[in-house]
Amino acid sequence: MNDLNYLFLLDYKLPDQTQQTLRLSYEVFGQPLHQAPIVLVNHALTGNSTVAGDRGWWKPLIGSGQVIDLNRYTVIAFNIPGNGYEGSTAHLLSNYRVFTTAVIADLFWKGLDALQIKQLYAVIGGSLGGSIAWDMAIQRPKAITHLIPIATNIQASDWLIGQVHVQETILAHSSHPLEDARKHAMLLYRTPASMVQKFNRQREQEKYAVECWLNYHGESLKNRFHLQAYQLMTHLLKTIGQERTEKQLQTFAGQTSIQITVIAIDSDYMFTQQEQVRTVEKLAQYGATITYKEIQSIHGHDAFLLEYEQLNDRIQTLF
Repeated sequence: MNDLNYLFLLDYKLPDQTQQTLRLSYEVFGQPLHQAPIVLVNHALTGNSTVAGDRGWWKPLIGSGQVIDLNRYTVIAFNIPGNGYEGSTAHLLSNYRVFTTAVIADLFWKGLDALQIKQLYAVIGGSLGGSIAWDMAIQRPKAITHLIPIATNIQASDWLIGQVHVQETILAHSSHPLEDARKHAMLLYRTPASMVQKFNRQREQEKYAVECWLNYHGESLKNRFHLQAYQLMTHLLKTIGQERTEKQLQTFAGQTSIQITVIAIDSDYMFTQQEQVRTVEKLAQYGATITYKEIQSIHGHDAFLLEYEQLNDRIQTLF
């Protein structure tokens, strides 16, 4: 089963104490629900619930015979409400600034409750999806066996918050907001070395190849994303761990039974390897069962979508 399905969540109380009806959509892959261990996959900023199958954006990782084997597991993936994947502007969120990664994590748990899923074999996600996975683990520290956050962290850094500020400024003031914001973002997702390897100052007609590549990604995003949806997803990045205290981390680490595997990318500019190492060291000191693994790549943050041989190798013992 991998059709888009819907859950209607009525009267959700948001952090500003307002009530809102939110629609949560999801897809299921592999084994039928309640007949196999369940793996929840959280999508990244421009991703969606189609994580496997012919159009699956993570199909090198998830499929029959893949590391996350659909012959052995049930894979479920939710759409972040307001991400626009359903193709209708009716479900975009005009009040997106009220939403946080903690709210999205709570919504995902409510969706799982409605599906009568109380225990997850694994929660895995890259980038923003991995940060939502952290929030889900902190909210229910005994309901997950394996937590696998990839190229992400438990709290937004000042560097990331600053990048989001620039993105929000572009989205608010540019005459071509989606295209221009995406061009800026692509430079954060890659590294100078990656650009040199890919382009080496080559030209295409009157432009440098790197300019054409950035223009392509800007145009591509404009054609498949709504401005309000991109504003929401960008905003969520700076909310990662915004209310989190050291005491909460200590409590989580001391009471959780989750086996945590943090996978960092050594050249990541968005969620740096150094900040992820600090998180691992801190939680280990507080008593969590946590392992650190690393992908070596010149490609920066996007390596979690490019270095599949390494990523598969880092997680294969967990599945």
